[in-house]
Amino acid sequence: MSFEFILTEADGPVGIVTINRPQVRNALNHKTIAEIVQALEGFDRDPAIRCLILTGNDRAFAAGADVTEMAGAGAIEVLNDDNFSRWARIQALTKPLIAAVSGYAFGGGCELALMCDLIVASDTAQFGQPEVKLGIMPGAGGTQRWVRVAGKVRAMEAILIGDPVSAVDAERFGLVNRVVPVDRYLEEAKRMAMLIASRPPVAVRLAKEAINQAYETALGAGLAYERRLFYLLFASEDKREGMQAFLEKRPGAFKGR
Repeated sequence: MSFEFILTEADGPVGIVTINRPQVRNALNHKTIAEIVQALEGFDRDPAIRCLILTGNDRAFAAGADVTEMAGAGAIEVLNDDNFSRWARIQALTKPLIAAVSGYAFGGGCELALMCDLIVASDTAQFGQPEVKLGIMPGAGGTQRWVRVAGKVRAMEAILIGDPVSAVDAERFGLVNRVVPVDRYLEEAKRMAMLIASRPPVAVRLAKEAINQAYETALGAGLAYERRLFYLLFASEDKREGMQAFLEKRPGAFKGR
């Protein structure tokens, strides 16, 4: 399938989606988001793919929403369009999604990165929510995810002032997993993706689900949810293979069953 604003490729068990609007620093118009979601969902359904990567280019992961598309919009128009319903589908992906970020990750681009399960950043990456400078505020989860990841005071500073945060500070705040030189950020994301892809797929899927559930529930309910998934894995072929491989001191051959 061909797309206008993204590129897709499979590197073994890793599906890679690259935002490709370099002339506007990968700004996220509605069609770009729709294509990103469609490509990610396609890889999520593919049994040969076990981990996903979303990236841009060295200069920009995504520099924000496409302001030219929003400038003339009114409240009812935005409400009826409900572009955020497309974004919500990213949360429903069952396979781990890694953001490989370099350059600008501003506004919607920052929110898109924070929707991913892990973030690998280049040392040139910058993260920010500058929406307040345009008279609006984050609408795709920025106010909620910044608080959960970096805490209230960091979220207040980032969103009320709107200035960018460096990759080093983002790592210190807990927004990103690691920072590497710009010539290695995609390579590092692929390395992590290959490691995840080598793990038993059902265990990875349910572990991701349990971690995400921690955002939505109190501790007691989260522990009960985790326990149910733990029990469920004892019915999988991968559990039997994984433990037998450990006892026999050999790599496991996991089939996702």
